[in-house]
Amino acid sequence: MNLANFLARSARTFPGRPAVSVGESEWINYGDLMSRVAAMAAAFRHSLGLVPGDCVALAMGNCPQYVEIWYAAWYAGLTTVPMNAKLHPKELEFILQNSRARVCFASSDLAHPLAALRANLPALERVIEVASPDYTALYRAEPNIAMSETAPDDVAWLFYTSGTTGRPKGVMITHRNLVCMALSYFSVVEGIAPGDCVLHAAPMSHGSGQYNFPHMLVGANQVIPESGHFEPAEIFQLCRRWSGVTMFAAPTMVHRMVAHARKHAPALDGLKTIVYGGGPMYLRDIKAALDAMGPRFAQIYGQGESPMTITALSKFHIGERNHPRYEERLASVGVAQPPVEVRVADAQDQALQAGEIGEVLVRGDTVMRGYWRNPDASMETLRNGWLHTGDVGSFDEDGFLTLRDRSKDMIISGGSNIYPREVEEVLLLHPAVSEVSVVGRPHQEWGEEVIAFIVVHDGSSVREQELDALCLNHIARFKRPKSYRFVPDLPKNNYGKVLKTALRAQLQGEAVEGQAR
Repeated sequence: MNLANFLARSARTFPGRPAVSVGESEWINYGDLMSRVAAMAAAFRHSLGLVPGDCVALAMGNCPQYVEIWYAAWYAGLTTVPMNAKLHPKELEFILQNSRARVCFASSDLAHPLAALRANLPALERVIEVASPDYTALYRAEPNIAMSETAPDDVAWLFYTSGTTGRPKGVMITHRNLVCMALSYFSVVEGIAPGDCVLHAAPMSHGSGQYNFPHMLVGANQVIPESGHFEPAEIFQLCRRWSGVTMFAAPTMVHRMVAHARKHAPALDGLKTIVYGGGPMYLRDIKAALDAMGPRFAQIYGQGESPMTITALSKFHIGERNHPRYEERLASVGVAQPPVEVRVADAQDQALQAGEIGEVLVRGDTVMRGYWRNPDASMETLRNGWLHTGDVGSFDEDGFLTLRDRSKDMIISGGSNIYPREVEEVLLLHPAVSEVSVVGRPHQEWGEEVIAFIVVHDGSSVREQELDALCLNHIARFKRPKSYRFVPDLPKNNYGKVLKTALRAQLQGEAVEGQAR
């Protein structure tokens, strides 16, 4: 099924309803969006000479053109390559070169730098600025082509990983993957009414953009902040303008929204659901969010390789405060979603019993086709028919999955495994601690030792002895940090994830400097 059918269905049923809005104003309705998409698809094929299977890249922040370019590309049988607008030009160059994109749509701030790269990109024929007459001409073409007959395993979305452990890899996400993802949303999060909205405050090139599908399917409104990015005050204002608002938010975004809500007590009537994911949500932080903003939260755990579709912690389970294991469940990432099987496995991919810790494996119709032009990585990650996530976790007897850490972040000290998240959860119990990240540092005798980077709340202070005592009251002595580093902030990527690689590099640099002395 071609994803463009989602738009065609809603345009027939709800032609006059808002399809895309910017800030508090409607930008286009479903009937007009369908007309523009069909015209653009014809222009892609006739004016730009693109053929089914070609790649079209998007280099821009959140904007309404995202939606029409996506659906026009799929209508024409093309593959979209959304790119994070905050990447360095050399990172964008790599993605354009690797994907062999023939056309790149860009915002005004990126159009010129990308055009300058064309000499190094023989496949890239055009860079089109979305505010230019060249772009406007595309949707003024005659819509004289039929929607492409795509196969279920045709690639719809080429998603490039963050590349924190090397060059980014292009994840081939198919029409089948995304249709299954959209349908799963209704069974694990909640239903969506035609008058509801999805608010794109997180990057549309990643998780937030993928929430367009279930909302497009039922004729809901795609709302893009006028700022184009995440600003808590603007988000709460838009929740007063629109009703039935759902948004995807990384844990760091939730943290900022909670701080704003506590300080300003904004009206929350229009805010329906915040789906959080993309990084660890600590128990302390989700409890604070529930206290400040009420039962408006759900959690989805997924990866680029199985987008939004591994497990889910529903609003029902998050709101079931009287359950005897409520806090354990709240600290989990929920239960397996309907389209997939999820297994915690040993090194031979054999399933482990409840309570045993191993790698999280996934299989089902939401799992990627493989990595673009990278058969070796595809074979390694998809071996034995399972997606190997690289995440370490365990199931409880009720099927709730708790993530311990990324396998590469686990610390082995004196032959014992230490999961940084367990230590981080304890350190966050101290009222002065705002953020924390725990990493391992090489140690000649023990292999590794535990180091904690601590950010304290403004105006607060904490002594190392207090943190030591806190750890000794909650976890085994060997898990206690051997050193605390108090820092003004933690290094993060553009999606709010803490870059533990940068922290480990800092420690390595200090060690080299110490040896030089």
